Formats: sequence, C-alpha cells, structure tokens
Amino acid sequence: MKKIIITPLCILLALLGVASASAQSAPKNPYYSRTNQTKLKVSNQEWKKILSSDLYAVAREGATERAFTGKYNEFDAKGTYYCAVCGNKLFRSDAKFASTCGWPSFFEADRKGSVIYKEDKSYNMVRTEVLCGRCNSHLGHVFDDGPEPTGKRYCMNSICLDFEADKNFSQKNFNK
Repeated sequence: MKKIIITPLCILLALLGVASASAQSAPKNPYYSRTNQTKLKVSNQEWKKILSSDLYAVAREGATERAFTGKYNEFDAKGTYYCAVCGNKLFRSDAKFASTCGWPSFFEADRKGSVIYKEDKSYNMVRTEVLCGRCNSHLGHVFDDGPEPTGKRYCMNSICLDFEADKNFSQKNFNK
C-alpha cells in the first residue's frame, strides 16, 4: 500500500521539479522597467530569447490575437496599462471604453511619446499602427471612430499589455 502511494507522489514531485527548473531557466527580461523611459534598441534575435513565443509573435512580428480572447477585452479594473515587453506606461483605465470590437480599446494614450505611430499597408488596407514609444513593439492600431473627447479608438492586443491596479482599487472588483 505504501508503494502505491509513494510512487504517484514521487512522480508528482519530479514533474513539479522539472516545471520549476524550466521556469527558472527562462531568461528574465533585463529591459523591463516601469520607471526608465530610455528608448531601447534591442534586436529581434535578443527579444526572441526573452519573450514568450505568443508575445513575440504579436509584439515583434505584428501578429494579432484573436478577437474576444484577450484578458483585458472585458476588463474594467481601475489602474494603469504598461507595455508587456518593456514596462513603458501606455494607457490609464480612465481612457478605456467598451468598443465591442473584440480588443481592449482606449481613446487616448497616457502621455505624448508613450506610443508612436507608423503607416501600415498590410492586408490591402491603410491603417495606423500603434507601437510602444520605448521599445517599438507592435501594440495594435488606432482608428478615427472612437468616443469623445478624442474621437480615437486605440485597439490594442491584450497580450502586449500588463496591468497594475490602482492601490485603492479592491481586488474583489476585478471583472473576470
């Protein structure tokens, strides 16, 4: 009987050890900072070593996450959104609105220079791509069909965003 109990326990502990070791072997992101605003010049080869494959595909290769699947699409907590690649402050929740387009949407960036813009002619369309102002990572696109006061809709990929709740915002208020 002891052998039957010990064997599964040993297997479980071994699996946990492997998972823990692989998580620890993944390199930390030395470029991530929520206070440093120095522009980064990091090669895609270097980013590929640091970022998860999903984040790399969207942020560095311009892919788009599927509509209505991102964790911040229907998320209404009060706080600040940062670039998931470098930690640059991008948006405040006060500028977020329910656009029903399938991606988190904002009517303005946090400050001048927090994002930059680039013409995007992919898929036989002309759009304005939104990039992080610090690391040049692809965040999404901006459109001229948003609400007042700007008339803009910054349509962002959730995977490219990190969120930090305001200190006075209760954890129980998070929208699941």
